[in-house]
Amino acid sequence: MATFLDRFPDPARDIDPSSVNGEQTAVFAGGCFWCVEAVFEPVEGVIDAVSGYAGGTAETADYETVCSGTTDHAEAVRIRYDPKRITYGQLLKLFFSIAHDPTQLNRQGNDHGRQYRSAIFYADEAQKEVAEAYIRQLDEAHVFDAPIVTRLEPLRGFYEAEDYHQGYAERNPFQPYIAYTAAPKVKKLHQYYGDKLKGASK
Repeated sequence: MATFLDRFPDPARDIDPSSVNGEQTAVFAGGCFWCVEAVFEPVEGVIDAVSGYAGGTAETADYETVCSGTTDHAEAVRIRYDPKRITYGQLLKLFFSIAHDPTQLNRQGNDHGRQYRSAIFYADEAQKEVAEAYIRQLDEAHVFDAPIVTRLEPLRGFYEAEDYHQGYAERNPFQPYIAYTAAPKVKKLHQYYGDKLKGASK
């Protein structure tokens, strides 16, 4: 019987670390940014994960306005990473296998609205091509019971969320939403990718 990790293949296509210089950035949206940030922050090679808004304009990039569903923003997380320690493709694998359900359109669980859409905000054509290829790879392997609805959108701006959102899950482990939504994802991260986390024995 296939295990959880067997279901999620490594990306057949990736960005060669030798083709880029210095730290790189990935921006993913997969529902509430508290939960996505909580999944990526502990990962080895991730310098930091910051909650924010992508897909809209700076003028309306605040929590209250974005939550109204009247803007084009998605709650998103900007991940700064060292490509020599973790690749863009490996981040994508975590995004699809742990961080969210990419088959839910404009929602994640009980969070509804375009601001909770599944999206990859690509910084360049290389990121776009690798993301497209991995989505196609997962769909062709029938990893999920339904088609992946993740949108690919050009990254035109990322606006950091208010300070109280940063590190929210880590600072509020007993808050009910965190306990029921973020904590199970972090538990799964430790269960299946424990050797990929900061401080893991080599």
